[in-house]
Amino acid sequence: MATATGGAMDALKRLPLQGIGAPLVLVMILSMMVVPMAPMALDLLFTFNIALSIVVMLAVVYVMRPLEFSAFPTVLLVATLLRLALNVASTRVVLLHGHSGSDAAGRVIQAFGEFVVGGHYVVGIVVFIILTVINFVVVTKGAGRISEVSARFILDAMPGKQMAIDADLNAGVLSREEARARREEVREEADFYGSMDGASKFVRGDAVAGILILIINLVGGLIIGTSEHGLAMGEAMRAYSLLTIGDGLVAQIPALLLSTAVAVLVTRMSRSQDMGNQLVSQVFGQPKALALTAVILGVMGLIPGMPNLVFLLLASACGGGAWLMHQRAEQAAAAAAAAEEPGEDAGAEAPAELSWDDVRQVDSLGIEVGYRLIPMVDQNQGGELMPRIKGLRRKLTQELGFLVPAVHIRDNLELAPNAYRIVLQGVPAAKGEIHPERFLALDPGQAAGPIDGIKTRDPAFGLDATWIDAGGRDHAQAQGYTVVDPATVMATHLSQLIKDNADELLGHEEVQQLMDSLERQAPKLVEELTPKLLPLSVVVRVMQNLLAEKVPLRNLRAIAESLVEHAVHSKDPEPLTAAVRSTLGRLIVQEITGLSDDLPVITLDADLERMLQETTRNGSQVLEPNLTERLHQSIAEKVHAQQVGGEPSVLLVSGEVRGLLSRLTRRTITGLHVLAFHEVPDNKQIRLVATVGA
Repeated sequence: MATATGGAMDALKRLPLQGIGAPLVLVMILSMMVVPMAPMALDLLFTFNIALSIVVMLAVVYVMRPLEFSAFPTVLLVATLLRLALNVASTRVVLLHGHSGSDAAGRVIQAFGEFVVGGHYVVGIVVFIILTVINFVVVTKGAGRISEVSARFILDAMPGKQMAIDADLNAGVLSREEARARREEVREEADFYGSMDGASKFVRGDAVAGILILIINLVGGLIIGTSEHGLAMGEAMRAYSLLTIGDGLVAQIPALLLSTAVAVLVTRMSRSQDMGNQLVSQVFGQPKALALTAVILGVMGLIPGMPNLVFLLLASACGGGAWLMHQRAEQAAAAAAAAEEPGEDAGAEAPAELSWDDVRQVDSLGIEVGYRLIPMVDQNQGGELMPRIKGLRRKLTQELGFLVPAVHIRDNLELAPNAYRIVLQGVPAAKGEIHPERFLALDPGQAAGPIDGIKTRDPAFGLDATWIDAGGRDHAQAQGYTVVDPATVMATHLSQLIKDNADELLGHEEVQQLMDSLERQAPKLVEELTPKLLPLSVVVRVMQNLLAEKVPLRNLRAIAESLVEHAVHSKDPEPLTAAVRSTLGRLIVQEITGLSDDLPVITLDADLERMLQETTRNGSQVLEPNLTERLHQSIAEKVHAQQVGGEPSVLLVSGEVRGLLSRLTRRTITGLHVLAFHEVPDNKQIRLVATVGA
């Protein structure tokens, strides 16, 4: 016997007790509907129900964002079940013992029946009806409608939000971990508002149940009191009505609190700020509004017959609040102006003599902005551009294989207020226009229809776009547009410019840093390469050629080994570049097609390619203008057909003419990759899709 008891205790200890709390609570709530309960237990549970409702409502008020209370739909369900279970338990006690006195169902119900409504059952019925109308018709119905609309718009906007996250990830604004967290947040938001849409139906059904329970208790109490306990109709009406009304009010007040909590939560904006701060900053944040209110109340307080003292007191309070807010705003402005003014001694210093330190070198990368875009780059004013650019540099550095130089940002009063331009090596390379108070909605080709806003084109890719108001963001995403903020627009434009001109950002200093980094891993390789076999300038030129053709420098060791192998045959950067490309063929093709075994290619007609080979053998790198134009047009048509079909565009030619055609099409035909036959790895299956010049 002892052995069996010990084994049972050991088995009980091995149970996962930390996970039985929620099922145990649900079982206890459901058991309350069938197990008779003493009046003392009812008092305790009714008080707990009121306390729980107050806690939930205050938690909703103080929560920063609705998603931070993601368990609210479940809490609402549990609270509703608890309240209904208490209604069933109290109904049993009222009908069984209601004839014995007003405390038959506990002191809480007695207090609400006698103290709150003054012991008058007609007043109690009126108060209960008013509370039910407020809860059912006003709060619950409005909250349910808002939940339904919010859930619909959130679900419709999910594809657009996912595309915006992918765009930020591709632009380097987000890391993979941040993008994963953003996608999870979008999914949680959809789940939350979908659950809130269903949870609002619990509250509405609870209000209907409260009305039905009140009617059933009144009718049942009158029948039981007159037929079983011999009470007169008036006495039975008084006894059972007060108990029924007290029971209804005890349940209806927590229901109203939870309905209010639902309404507050679904009407909240998704900002990291509690409701108190939002109300104070938005409702009472305008001194002019308070001052005008004070004037109106003061005029009403001077009218004979009005409660002058009350109106004048409130007018004084509003006027004083407006004055205090105005004084604080003036002090803040004065402090900001004093911080910007230079000190008295700053201008008294004699100018220093000029030196070579005053010769200013041009920035490798820079952004100049108009004065309306200054808040975007000032972190003290909440600007988001600087963190975006830091993330962008980190992503491009990993992709390109060398450290992307810092981006220097400065204001330029010669630009239009909303304009910006990107400077490359001291020369303006691109420009655009930003509306900082709006969002840019991009049409990826699948939008349902036009939207209201300022029509424009995306500065990075030239797509049709529209600058929309912040309030129309969800609508645009639901229509299939990709919506991005102004900082992302500028960061994406900068990212594309860096990718297209990476070769101009790589110089001797950057290559020397790469060699120093490689030397720590392969010292013999670097020692043999430079300056023993090749001067650093040739290595720089080869790497610039690779970047110009969108070949990253990530596999630096393979590049160095290829240069060492072929440097004994030639010191010319062009043949060396071709040799390195052959070594990196697997990487180059994978960047184009991914892990697909199929490589769709465009080739040249045999006669055309033979003519181009003869041109290059004669030492000429220039074609006849008429031939160049026709060749360029034919290649562009084939490339467009490939891109329309959603496939990469690859021109496969012999190694002799690859460099010539690459230079011919590099800047003019977007998305074209020119490969030589020997650059295609053996594991790729070549599929011919078109021939140029046939």
